[in-house]
Amino acid sequence: MHVSPALSRIAPSGTTAMTDRAIELRESGIDVISLSVGEPDFATPPHVIEAAKAALDAGQTKYTAVGGTSQLKEAAALHFARDLGIAVPSSQVTVSAGGKQAIFHAMLATLREGDEVIVPSPWWVSYPEIVRFAGGKVVPLLTAAKDNFRFTAADLEAQIGPRTLWVLLNSPGNPTGAYYPEDMLRGIGDVLRRHPRVMVLSDDIYAPLNYTGRAHATLANLCPDLADRILTVSGVSKSHAMTGFRIGVAAGPQWLIKAMEKLQSHSSGNPCSISQAAAVAAFEGPQDFLEEWRERFRQRRDRVVAAINAIPGLSTPTPDGAFYCMIDAAPLMDRFGRDDGKLALHLLEHGVALVPASAFGGRDGFRISFAADDARLEEALARIEKALT
Repeated sequence: MHVSPALSRIAPSGTTAMTDRAIELRESGIDVISLSVGEPDFATPPHVIEAAKAALDAGQTKYTAVGGTSQLKEAAALHFARDLGIAVPSSQVTVSAGGKQAIFHAMLATLREGDEVIVPSPWWVSYPEIVRFAGGKVVPLLTAAKDNFRFTAADLEAQIGPRTLWVLLNSPGNPTGAYYPEDMLRGIGDVLRRHPRVMVLSDDIYAPLNYTGRAHATLANLCPDLADRILTVSGVSKSHAMTGFRIGVAAGPQWLIKAMEKLQSHSSGNPCSISQAAAVAAFEGPQDFLEEWRERFRQRRDRVVAAINAIPGLSTPTPDGAFYCMIDAAPLMDRFGRDDGKLALHLLEHGVALVPASAFGGRDGFRISFAADDARLEEALARIEKALT
């Protein structure tokens, strides 16, 4: 068999592997609560479902423009302006089959062999693999729980070198819930002005899930003079419980948007036409439900943080956004041979599917997703306590 050498540079998704294993166990009759996947447990809003049905009834089942319908590009531009404070024409917006595809295409369209990409760690599992597949070199930017998993402008500048092409910024972040406020982003902007070659991919997919009480801050809004080298990625998966619809949107300089669409024309072609119609309704329709969802997630976050910090040997800071907690289990790791993969398997044997910290470039712990209904979340926390005490 002949497999591309590019595949040898990447590893399978750690979150997907654990989720798949949990599904297998449940199908075999074993009760497993999965806290491994970042998927809201809420139902997709009714007006979004109705829009999808209406598109089907209207026969909107044909090809669309590769980079998305004009209606969705305009709706996405509305979203970027209203929710992220980024004024961008629809010509500088592209639509992809999920935010992950937009990130993949941005890296493939720009990286040359050996170009460096600074990736804060712990990181979302796909960031480093996408960079490596595209031929780039991952430069980890280590963050710590004591700093709420955030890096400073000085930390960033220390990592920038002559081959640095991209910085990946995810706020609020997966897997830590780290959120970068205005002052920190302005400092990062000052660093970038001293390094005109460096671009930023700002992944703002979790922007609606911000528990700080402050408006969401993003780099393209705060530093408009840098807009020609910032790609902002968003979507409907997390905000509108539409993970299966596979729609992501990105806004950035026109040269990059066109390059990404050129690549998409030979990879997937256009995103699903029905999903695009549903996403238009998501962006243009009622947004009031988001406040209720955000409050319910915030309550779950507080419950998880309190429960985890009450278990001897476990600790976690309080995340400012998203729906994840990164758990430190260092005091317990001797029991598992300093292998957090074994720790995750131990918890799986006790009926809870989690993802080890090592899957995110971390160590000695695991990530919890609290995007699960309250009863299952309570039971999972009880099982974790029982398994480790």
